Amino acid sequence: MKNKVFIATSLDGYIADEHGGIDWLHSIPNPNNDDMGYVNFTNGIDALVMGRTTFETVCGFDVDWPYQKPVFVLSNSLDRVHTAYKDKVELVKGPLTEVLEKIHKKGYHNLYIDGGRTIQSFLKEDLIDEMTITIIPYLLGAGIPLFNKLPERLGFECIETKIYLAKVVQNSFVRKR
Repeated sequence: MKNKVFIATSLDGYIADEHGGIDWLHSIPNPNNDDMGYVNFTNGIDALVMGRTTFETVCGFDVDWPYQKPVFVLSNSLDRVHTAYKDKVELVKGPLTEVLEKIHKKGYHNLYIDGGRTIQSFLKEDLIDEMTITIIPYLLGAGIPLFNKLPERLGFECIETKIYLAKVVQNSFVRKR
């Protein structure tokens, strides 16, 4: 059972600008549409766990539903989703250990954890096993940070570094326990 993160940040550690915008993520020309390991990563997961804000952001994209795997949306405020997503997501709430237990009972053990606050919550409870962080070389100066205050230091080991498009750095980390 592993909880994994695959996310991009600005050089100064933001996952979105101060208005929640993410257009800067696509600012580096990518003529061959290199997925930077995303498909390989998602082939190794059973399901996704994302927060409400990330879910609503994805719903606002002008694309078909992008996920082929089950999606669990963490939300204490939503009690239902739009009918267009009824068969695509399941709402979950409560303490993260209970949420994970419920998801594991459904047979999903390798989880993609997505969304800033969701990742921060999982890190606060030391529930992240692997992180792949792709750094886009822009300083945003402000925005939504990937990391926040933790109750204690968490050690990770960098197991791989790749460079994409001669500009983008991707680091893969595993939790040292």
